[in-house]
Amino acid sequence: MIHKTTSIDYRNRFVQSAVCRLLLLFLLLTAHCSLLTGAASAQQVVDKMVETVNAGVIPDCRQVCLITYSDLLWQLALQPNTPLENPTSVDLNRALHLITDQRLILQEAEKLPSIAPTSEEVKTARDELVKLFPSQAEFQERLQRVGLTADKLDQILEQRVRIEKYLDFRFRNFVVITQKEIADYYKDVYVPRLKTRAPGKIVPTLDEARAEIENILTEAKIESDTDAFLDNLRERAEILVLNPV
Repeated sequence: MIHKTTSIDYRNRFVQSAVCRLLLLFLLLTAHCSLLTGAASAQQVVDKMVETVNAGVIPDCRQVCLITYSDLLWQLALQPNTPLENPTSVDLNRALHLITDQRLILQEAEKLPSIAPTSEEVKTARDELVKLFPSQAEFQERLQRVGLTADKLDQILEQRVRIEKYLDFRFRNFVVITQKEIADYYKDVYVPRLKTRAPGKIVPTLDEARAEIENILTEAKIESDTDAFLDNLRERAEILVLNPV
């Protein structure tokens, strides 16, 4: 039976959308007041709301994510060799784009409680992150410069681990690489590339290179599937820029 959309359906959708927008406005005003209060007590610069992200076609108020200027600075601080003094618009927008994608995936990942990260997984993620920096002291100094607390860092890492587990669940577990794909890549890409980069070097046989090539093709497929998935999320999402950076 085909359901025909009635005027009541349209009216209900309009009301739902309007209510959510009013609640979103309340959320933004509340967040703004909190930022002002916190800044006044700490005598710091008031934070700035940059963007809101909602993954649904019709707004679901529970899934509205607010991205602030602090979020961008925290992202930059966790990237090795990234300047924190007077960040450029390019760096800020790159961070914003990355965080937007993370929030979109996170809203999907949170629908699967079974992939919730453990405290041990978060600790492992933190240890691996610290290794990317010259020293523990430099890492901590970067966190302090942008006001990133230990609790907030754990929250960010928990979200990253959740996203990674979700993408593995959704894509990695279902990737299939055929023997023909491996053989074609070996003949058309692997051997020519190796001969160009290292003339005279002994070229591994197909059997010797099989595991490496399978890993390369697997990661390429996951990246391609993830990009397509993100494109679809962006098309369905409501992204509202509040303050361009």
